[in-house]
Amino acid sequence: MKRNKKIRSPLFYVGDKYKLMPQIKELFPKNINNYYDAFVGGGSASLNVEAKNFYLNDVNNKVIELHRFLANKSSNIENFIFDMKDLIADYGLSHSEMGINDTILRLKSEYKKTYFAKYNKEAYLKLRDDYNSHQERTDLLYLLLIYGFNHMIRFNRNHEFNLPVGNVDWNKNVSMALNNYANWICHNNVFFSNMDFEDFLKREFKQNDFIYLDPPYLVSNSEYNKSWTNEEEYRLYYLLDELDRKGVQWGLSNLIKNHHGKENEILQKWMKQYQSYDIKSNYISYFNNQVKDVNDVYITNVK
Repeated sequence: MKRNKKIRSPLFYVGDKYKLMPQIKELFPKNINNYYDAFVGGGSASLNVEAKNFYLNDVNNKVIELHRFLANKSSNIENFIFDMKDLIADYGLSHSEMGINDTILRLKSEYKKTYFAKYNKEAYLKLRDDYNSHQERTDLLYLLLIYGFNHMIRFNRNHEFNLPVGNVDWNKNVSMALNNYANWICHNNVFFSNMDFEDFLKREFKQNDFIYLDPPYLVSNSEYNKSWTNEEEYRLYYLLDELDRKGVQWGLSNLIKNHHGKENEILQKWMKQYQSYDIKSNYISYFNNQVKDVNDVYITNVK
């Protein structure tokens, strides 16, 4: 499917490449047979690529659970959206796609940056408790993702979802993203897996196959990156060197320096042997909404 504009995943995942894909995909091979995304996250990168088959993987089982759930709903996405609207009404959550009531307007005048959070907190906590008691309810998990802080997925050591409410709600962008996702699923061959990246990439690759990797960033402080260590960083680069020796095409997104000035020295040393491209991006702080420059880079063995 050819598209003239970038589209975003309905998972609105932390670190998704939705805004950067117009730059990045210009550096992808022009003809891709099998496309492999080893760290799919929300999937915005894959949604903007053309290929014959898509193999999408993430080590986070809840991320893949959500993808499979939405994929199963995609053949009748309008019914799913209708059911979710009923759930929103049942819990008494705000629903700005349907309009903003007087209570929200009053809160907005008093709490300019947190009015949705103030309005939704009690209903969100009830939703969270219900999900933690019935974790087979992936529909509830998806609502938590939409209404939770920064659209993150976070569980405590007792496997309970523990993210606080965010200043977000179900708006027209959510419905549009779901429709775009469903359209993509229904017109492509898409296969999901929940594996470590190294296990996922232990396979025989064919001509015109391409691997895209957007791993957790060693120099990022976000929740998503906390389990990524120097060991994983070296393991990834060793694997990419091995794939390069076998003639397998790949491309890697990463971060050379974060907005605090911390640099990834392992990456800087390793990337010198491959093609590298600066990617223009702005980092928006979750704490004060300030825009800060960061050094995003795309590294590839595709010449």
